[in-house]
Amino acid sequence: MKLTFPAPILAATAAAMMAAAPAMADLVVPNMSYRTGPYAANGIPYADGFNDYFTLLNERDGGIGGELVRVPECETAYNTEKGVECYEALRPDNPLVLNPLSTGITYQLIPRVGVDGIPLYTPGYGRTSAKNGSVFEWVFNAPANYWDGASVAVKHILDQEGGDLSGKKIALVYHNSAYGKEPIRTLQELGEKHGFQLIELPVDAPGQEQKSQWLQIRREQPDYVIMYAWGVMNQVAIQEAVNIRFPMDKFIGIWWSGSENDVRAAGAGADGYKALTFHGVGRDYPLYDDMQQYVFDAGKASGAGDQLGSVIYSRGVYAAVVIAEAIRTAQELAGTADVTAAQVRDGFEALEITAERMAELGLPDFGQPISLSCENHGGDGLARLQQWSAGDGQWSLITDFIEPDAEILDALIESDSAAFAQESGITPRCD
Repeated sequence: MKLTFPAPILAATAAAMMAAAPAMADLVVPNMSYRTGPYAANGIPYADGFNDYFTLLNERDGGIGGELVRVPECETAYNTEKGVECYEALRPDNPLVLNPLSTGITYQLIPRVGVDGIPLYTPGYGRTSAKNGSVFEWVFNAPANYWDGASVAVKHILDQEGGDLSGKKIALVYHNSAYGKEPIRTLQELGEKHGFQLIELPVDAPGQEQKSQWLQIRREQPDYVIMYAWGVMNQVAIQEAVNIRFPMDKFIGIWWSGSENDVRAAGAGADGYKALTFHGVGRDYPLYDDMQQYVFDAGKASGAGDQLGSVIYSRGVYAAVVIAEAIRTAQELAGTADVTAAQVRDGFEALEITAERMAELGLPDFGQPISLSCENHGGDGLARLQQWSAGDGQWSLITDFIEPDAEILDALIESDSAAFAQESGITPRCD
């Protein structure tokens, strides 16, 4: 039996449905987050920082170029299969760019985004050789990548050792996944160049059991330890290092192993621990004053409101800043505010974020200038060292930006990207 309703009831129902529906913005920038699982402690502040920056742009500026930004969130739990499911769920919404915050998910999405025409932004993670834009047309990984991080760590160690690493031992404690394996070849090449021995120590996810690895470190007594870890693995590793009394100032984490969450559990024992970073520390930036006014004080913060200025929160903000600037560049190039994913890809490729622009954004000396091109989707790859003070409960920057070893890295990127192009039937462009 077909049910019919009087026209006034139908009209009222339709109006109610329209009122209840969220306002649809033209610029869709999804947040592929993980607020659950063993990596939630780090995933949450990143997701909050990412969301809050776009909220700031909407509340303070009316969006980007007069268009509001909508940030639908999809939970991946740092699981590759769920990440691909999120991609398929988000794709019909015509996203302008995706930032999956997972190397495993990134590897799975690289072939898909090329077919679907959606830019993939993977700052500080993902496939390192995606820096070669002539092969990876839709992937961008500025301002730095995993190989940059490994090279900068070795450069810092060289500086600490007077420029000579002959006969030294460096242990790599790494998450036994695509992420953790990324720096191995780079460190092997650097070991051959500088004469140090590399000790490789994989740790299975999530990383709560590491006693055998740290017993091996106690036996072999490496001069330095470099760590590529994430989430609970960081906390466990730092505590194990404390337990065997490994000197913290010779323990260097990649930027995903350098948050407040990673060191606080070890208390005073973590004092002096070092980590790489590609952005500033703390909340002493004008941008964060605006965030406080327009987002936190207005009750519009994504999370509990206690992460402003923390390392991973700031990294989420930084990712959103770069995406927003790419969208702004795309709008200028296209002559319209209502840009497409393809136009945002062009915006990334033409991106120029100068030191002056960073200051205008309220982030002076926060990050290195970023200049991308058809050939270079990764920027210059500079990174700094930060060090933890347990007494003060905060990170301090202890170096200026350090350039990676282009002699080693350029050849590795060229080799790896050429192999990918051959396997995938890609004809390099930009020539």
